Amino acid sequence: QVQLVESGGGLVQAGDSLRLSCAVSGRASSNYAMGWFRQAPGKERGFVAGISRGGGNTYYGDSVKGRFTISRDNAKNTVYLQMNSLKPEDTAVYYCAADRSTVISAQPAYWGQGTQVTVSS
Repeated sequence: QVQLVESGGGLVQAGDSLRLSCAVSGRASSNYAMGWFRQAPGKERGFVAGISRGGGNTYYGDSVKGRFTISRDNAKNTVYLQMNSLKPEDTAVYYCAADRSTVISAQPAYWGQGTQVTVSS
C-alpha cells in the first residue's frame, strides 16, 4: 500500500510563489502516475496537474497552465508542485494523488491528507 504525505502549504500573498511536496512511501513512486488536485470551500475537488511515471509527460488544468509546474524525483520518491503568480482563487486544500497507471485518472486510487494553501489579496 502506498502512502502519500503532502507538505509546503501556507499563507501567502497574491503574486507570491509556493512549492508543495508529496512524499511517497510504502512503494516506489516510479510505479505510479502522480497528480495534484485541490478543493476550495464549497466547491468540488478538481484536477490541478498530473505527471507520468517517468516524468516525461505533464498535464495541467486550464486555470493553472503557465503558472504551476509539476515535477518528480523518483530517486527521492517525491513529487512537487511549484506554484507561481498565486491568486486568491488558488486558495484551497491541495491533495497529492497516485494511480497505478500510465497517467493519473480523474478518480485516483490513492490520496494524501491534504495541505492548505491560502492566498490573500
